[in-house]
Amino acid sequence: MRNFDLSPLYRATVGFDRVADMMDRALTSDLAQPTYPPYNIEKTDENAYRISIAVAGFGSDELSVELKDGALIVTGRKAEDDSDRTYLHRGIATRAFERRFALADHVKVTGATHEDGMLHLDLVREVPEALKPRRIEIAGPTKSEAKQVETVDA
Repeated sequence: MRNFDLSPLYRATVGFDRVADMMDRALTSDLAQPTYPPYNIEKTDENAYRISIAVAGFGSDELSVELKDGALIVTGRKAEDDSDRTYLHRGIATRAFERRFALADHVKVTGATHEDGMLHLDLVREVPEALKPRRIEIAGPTKSEAKQVETVDA
C-alpha cells in the first residue's frame, strides 16, 4: 500500500483542514473495513440522497442516529436476550454496530424511518443562496452614450 504525505496541503491552504483530514483518513484506513451491517447509498434527486441500512432483528428503540462533527453516526445495540431459546441455527446477526458516514458541507438529514428490517435515512444538500451561481448582467453603453460615440467618430 502506498503512503501519501498530505502535509503540502496543510501548509499551502487555509480552511481546508476538514477535506485534508478526510483524505488522510480515507488513505490510511484499514482495508479490513467492517461490512456489517450492509448498506446502500442512492441519489434520489439532484440534491437528495438516501442511505438504507439493513438492520434485521433490531427494533427502533435499539437504533440511534446522531450528527456529530460533520459525520452521521448510526449505532445499534441489541438488548440482552433473556429468553431460554435454543437455536439450531442463528443466521440473523444482532451484534452491536457503529457505522459512520462523512457528510459534505450543507448536507442535512431530513428524516429517518425504520420499516421491514431497513433503516432509511433521507438527506438533502441545501446550498445557501450566497454560494449558488449567479448571472451577472453586463451593462453596455446607454443609447444616449452610443449616439455621442457615433457623432464623435464621424
